[in-house]
Amino acid sequence: MTLQQLKYIIAIDKYKSFAHAAKALDVTQPTISGMLIKLEEELDVRIFERTNKTVSTTAIGRTIIRQAEKVLMETERINELVNEEKGKISGKLLLAIGPTIAPYILPKFIRHYRENYPQVSIGISEMKAEDMLKALEQGKIEAGIAISGNARSGIMEIPLYTERFFVYLAESCWRKLPVFKPENLEHESMWIMKEAQCLRNSAFSFCKARTKGHHIYEAGSIETLTRIVDENGGFTIIPEMHLPFLSEKQRQNVRPIDGDHLSQRCISLYIKEDFIRQGILNTITQTLIRFMPKGMLEERIIKYGIKL
Repeated sequence: MTLQQLKYIIAIDKYKSFAHAAKALDVTQPTISGMLIKLEEELDVRIFERTNKTVSTTAIGRTIIRQAEKVLMETERINELVNEEKGKISGKLLLAIGPTIAPYILPKFIRHYRENYPQVSIGISEMKAEDMLKALEQGKIEAGIAISGNARSGIMEIPLYTERFFVYLAESCWRKLPVFKPENLEHESMWIMKEAQCLRNSAFSFCKARTKGHHIYEAGSIETLTRIVDENGGFTIIPEMHLPFLSEKQRQNVRPIDGDHLSQRCISLYIKEDFIRQGILNTITQTLIRFMPKGMLEERIIKYGIKL
C-alpha cells in the first residue's frame, strides 16, 4: 500500500468517476485503474463497485477512504512540524469558531492573521460546539474556539479569555437600576439566546432562568435580541464584546450585573489531546493578543503562550 494509492482512491470517491479523478490528478485513466486493482487485491476487498456508467463506494470502501484521508493529512503535517522546529510557521490551519463568538473576533482575526502569517493557508468555519468536537475527532479541523465547558475524552480544552455579560434594557423598561443583581433579572421580561448566554458555572444560571421570563425567544444573534428589546420592551443579556456594536443611544440602556462570577462567559481553544503543532496554536493566540480588549485574555496565554 502506498500514499499514491491512497490519493487515487480518495479522488475516485470524490469524483465518482475514474476519468474525472485521473484528470484531477494529472494521470492517465489506466494508471489510476491499475493502482486501484492492485490495492484491492492486496487488501482482498472491493473498495468501489463499478459498471460502465457508475462508480459507487462500498461500505468497507467508505471506512478505508476515511482512514486514508487521516493518513494523508498526518503525512502532510510532517513537513509542517519540521518547519515549526526550524522556527518557520507554514502549512495549513483549519479552524472552527462558534457562531456566537465569530461576529466579535473573526473580522479582526482574519485581517491580523493574514498580515502576520501569510505563509499559512488558513480555513475557517463557523460550527456549533457539538459539530466542532466531532470535526476535531474526525481530523477535519485542527482547532476550535467555543464556549468553555465542552471538553470530552480525547479533546483538550485551553482557556483563552473571559468576557462579562451586561444587561441591555428597553428605553421603556420601568426598572432603571444603575446596577442589576441576578434577583432583579428574574422578574422582568427576558429575551434569551440559549447558546450565547448560558452561564453553566454560575450561582444564577440564565439557562435555568429561561423558564421564568414572560417572553422567551431563542433568536439567532445578539443583534436580533437587542432589536427585539428595542421594539418589545424588557431586557436581554449581551456579552462585553457586543458593546462596540451598539449605537450611542443604545449604550445608554446598558447596565452592569453585580458580581463577576455571576455574569461572565469563558471562551476556550479546543484541540485533540495528541495534537503536537505547538507553533501553529500560538499563531492563534498571538493574533488574538493583537486586538482583544485589555484584561480579557488569560494572563498565562499572554506571558507564556501555549505549551504542549
